[in-house]
This record gives sequence, C-alpha cells and structure tokens, in this order.
Amino acid sequence: MLLCLEQQGLECLVLCPGSRSAPLALAAGGLAERGLLRLTTAIDERSAGFHALGMAAASGRAAAVITTSGTAVANLLPAAVEADRSALPLLLLTADRPQRLKNCGANQTVNQEEFLASVCRLFTTGPLDGLHLLSQAQLESLACGAWEQTLSYPGPVHLNLPFEEPLHPSREDQQQAWSGWEWAAHQQHQLCRSRVTAATQPPVGLDWSRPGVVVAGPWRGLEADRPAYQQALRAVAESSGWPVLADQLAAIPAGLPHLIRHWELLLPHSLPAAEAGLQVLRLGPLPASRRLETWLSSLGSGQLLISEGEPRCLDPLGLSQQYSSGLVAWWNAISVNARFSPSSSRGLLAQWAQADAHVQQVLDQHLPAAGGVTEPALMKALPELLPEGLPLMLAASSPVRDWQTFAAADLGARRCFSFRGASGIDGTLSLALGLARVQGPTVLICGDLALQHDSNGWLLASEASPPLLVLLIDNDGGGIFAQLPIASVASSSLDQLFAMPQRLDPLALAAAHAVPARQLTRLEDLQSALEWGLSQQRTALLRVCTDRSADAELRHQLREITVTALQRSRGGTTEA
Repeated sequence: MLLCLEQQGLECLVLCPGSRSAPLALAAGGLAERGLLRLTTAIDERSAGFHALGMAAASGRAAAVITTSGTAVANLLPAAVEADRSALPLLLLTADRPQRLKNCGANQTVNQEEFLASVCRLFTTGPLDGLHLLSQAQLESLACGAWEQTLSYPGPVHLNLPFEEPLHPSREDQQQAWSGWEWAAHQQHQLCRSRVTAATQPPVGLDWSRPGVVVAGPWRGLEADRPAYQQALRAVAESSGWPVLADQLAAIPAGLPHLIRHWELLLPHSLPAAEAGLQVLRLGPLPASRRLETWLSSLGSGQLLISEGEPRCLDPLGLSQQYSSGLVAWWNAISVNARFSPSSSRGLLAQWAQADAHVQQVLDQHLPAAGGVTEPALMKALPELLPEGLPLMLAASSPVRDWQTFAAADLGARRCFSFRGASGIDGTLSLALGLARVQGPTVLICGDLALQHDSNGWLLASEASPPLLVLLIDNDGGGIFAQLPIASVASSSLDQLFAMPQRLDPLALAAAHAVPARQLTRLEDLQSALEWGLSQQRTALLRVCTDRSADAELRHQLREITVTALQRSRGGTTEA
C-alpha cells in the first residue's frame, strides 16, 4: 500500500503510535530507511493531522497520516475540516479491526468509518475481513485511486484499512519481505495532474472599456500551479489597467502593478467611486475583511468570481457569477478577443494611489519602530527586518488581520500562509512546523491562546526540529475579542467569557521541550532578536507582551486619524 502511494508521489508521512496500525508503521519505517519517504512521528493524532496539512500546503501534494483504530481517528477531524475548506490534499490512513470484531464489544472498535465522511472527498475501505485479502494489483488500484483523488479535487481522502492478526511480524519475516523488493528497478510513476474543470465556456462578464477593480483573495491552488496563476494575474493587471486590492494570502507576484496596499484602512468609504460604476473581478474566496464585504455589497451584482478548481460557491454576498476552472484557463480563453482600455481607469487609479500614499504617511508618523511594543507597530516594523523572501505564517485571528492592515508595505514580498478554510486556531503550531519541515526557515506569528491551544505541537519541535521561529504576541488572552462589539461588556466578564487568559509561562513551556526562547520588550531590540531566532536553525520562540485593550484603542485611533488625513488632503469631507 505505502510503496504504491510512494510511487505515485507521496513524499511526507506522519506516523502516530498504535498496535492495529503496526503493519503500516513497519512499512513506513522501511521506506524511510531506504530514503523513499520523509517520516515524522507524533503522539497526538490531532497535532499530526495539522502537521501533515502544513507539509501539504508547502509542497503542493498530499501528505499522509497513519493512525491506529478508535478515538485516534476522531482526532483527525479538525485537520480534515481545514483541508476540506482550504482545498488542500491530505491522505488519512486509518487502521481498523476486521469485521468479525465489529459491534460485539471488542476493544478499541468504533464506527470510525463515519467520523470523517462528511468532509472527505473520498472514503474507501479495504476488505472488511482484512487488507491481506487483496492482490498486489488490487492494492495498487486502491492506492492509485486515493492518490488521484487528492489531485483531481484537492482535499482530504480517507482510506480505512482493516487488518487481521498477526500484526507484528518477526524481524526475520520483515527482512524476508523487504528483500523481495527489487529496489534497483524501482521507478517513480508519472503523477496524474488532472484537475476539476467547468463544463461551461468561460464567461467574459466584464466590460473592459469601463473602470474596474481586481480583488485577489487567498490563494487556494496547488503550489505547482502558482507560477502560471501569477503570470496570468500580472497580465490581467497590465492589460486592464485596473487597480488591485490583494489579500496578503493571495500569492501575488512580486512587483505586481497597480497595487493599492492599504485598502483595509481605506474601505469602505475612503476610496473614490467610479462615475460610471465599477467592474469587479474577484479571484478566490473573500479576504477576512468586513469593510471589504460592505464595499463590494455597495457595488451591486454583476461581479465575476474565479476559483482555482473549487466548484463550491465562494460568494457569501450572492453578487457574482462563478467560474471554477481557474484564472489561467479563463484568461487564455478571453484575452485573445478582448479589447482592453487601460486609459479608462487611469484617473481612478491615480486617485486611489494618492489615497494609498497618504495612509502610509499616517502609519509612518504614528507607528515609530521604537519604544514599547504595540501590535500595530510590531506588524509595521517586521517587513523591513525580516529577510527578503522568508515565508511567513499568520495565525487565523488578530495576526492575519493586523498584517493585512499594518504590514501592507510587504504585500507581494514573501509567501504568506494562514489556514482560514474554517478560520479556527486549531493546530496553529503543528501547521507551521509542517510548513518549515518542507520549505525550510519560516516565521510563525501567533497569539498566546492559539499557541496554547496547540501546545502538543511543541512535541514535534523536540526532535529533528524544523527551522521555525515562533513570534509569540502574548496579550494575556484572546485579543481579537477586544476588537469586537462584545468589548463593551465589563472587563471581568470579557475575560471570563471570551478572552480567557491562561496562567501559563510560555517560556517555561518552551524550555520543557528544549526549545530556545527569548523575551522582547522594546521595538529597538526587534532586529537583533529576529537575527538570534533565525540563527538557531531549529525551532525557537520569541515572546513579546502587549496590552490587548490599549492596542484595540490604538487600532481605532489610527482609523480615525487616517480618515481625517484624507479629508484634509482632499479639502473636503469623508464619511468615517
């Protein structure tokens, strides 16, 4: 089974302990010893699922998880949900009891066939009486079918594999089995690159003679497809002359023209509207911005949304026509006969660019890179200090929103990840470690609750540690709640019901896992602290403490200051 998957392209596998899964574990160990598989071990199945998902996101192909039977399978559900909603390939291999032990009170036997079914692209089971009943050709068919599904429509695929005893062959039996393989003749199979395509012709749906805007949401395609996507996006921007509002997760190419970087601070009322209405081309899911949603809603229907092979609806606003075969296919189909008029957007683009520059001036003036650490100032300072091109993962809470708002100058300078398919904080550390294990040095920016929620992820950093620098923003609880309307409740109730500060020392927890850690108190020391963390060439923790209430007020003040500055620059009034 595993050899067939490796021949199809499986490179990364996370193994969790168990007895019923022993045949899979022994096979994984043998492949890893022969250099055919990158094997990581994890004792927590929930953490393992997210770790594999991080590796899949970095590599663009499915990583696999092996678990034993019982509740181990249930612990894979959070990662499977995220893989489903983020359209990331994930292969879940779960060992099970044979049918004779089902529904009769046998130990560690549950209805695990049903645990993940609602979110998986495919569920397949081996013979109910045991996988040993399959021929080699049938095994290959089972493995290839599962692998091809991860490519045709990326997402989670569940293979439930019943095993009959004996489960633990002797050393002599194992050596005999491995000696039967002709490793010298082993050849990699060509990967199936099939993708979901729409049956309908690509819609034009846009009038290129009128002003328009491109809204690029988070990238949800496979890594191998990203260069062609970036080339097509550049062609769209150059040909149309339309301004581009891009999410930090949009995987845009460096130097993309017509970027409006600070749109989060300009929307919904501080960008001048087009006189004849505005065309809207939306790429992928919506960014995490209520202001953007409000603004897009004000523009009305007739918008065109293009997804990267995602057939499910990605428009909660209900304003668009969706084409699911990807930007490259759409652009190749319509660009031949399209008549572009970039001059029609020249005036609008100039006004938006001027407003964008004013916002940058406000941030430069009010967020100096010195003194005590605030979250907006930290985000603004980081792009200039992080090495060029260093990948970044942003926790799916305040960090991803603050990076969009205050680190906008970094847009397009590096690959940014944030797992927002289901917008949870589950598995944050495990995901980041998976990214770093595949792509090399990586920085994770996260809050204290997100890190504590996945504290078992530190176990993945204790051995063969990936080069991950964890920048922990410790604001003593869930800082995102101080920015929501519920912040109007009494502070004691807010802490008890929402923020939930924990009495835990993250530096001590890191030390318990042999992870080097430092504390940062001043922005002046940020550069040296980053250099220290990245020089470790392994997982390290850098902690900064902030005041969530004061930072929530600072964010509000910066928005007000921005609106006032734009009013003065235009010599008129702008609705706040």
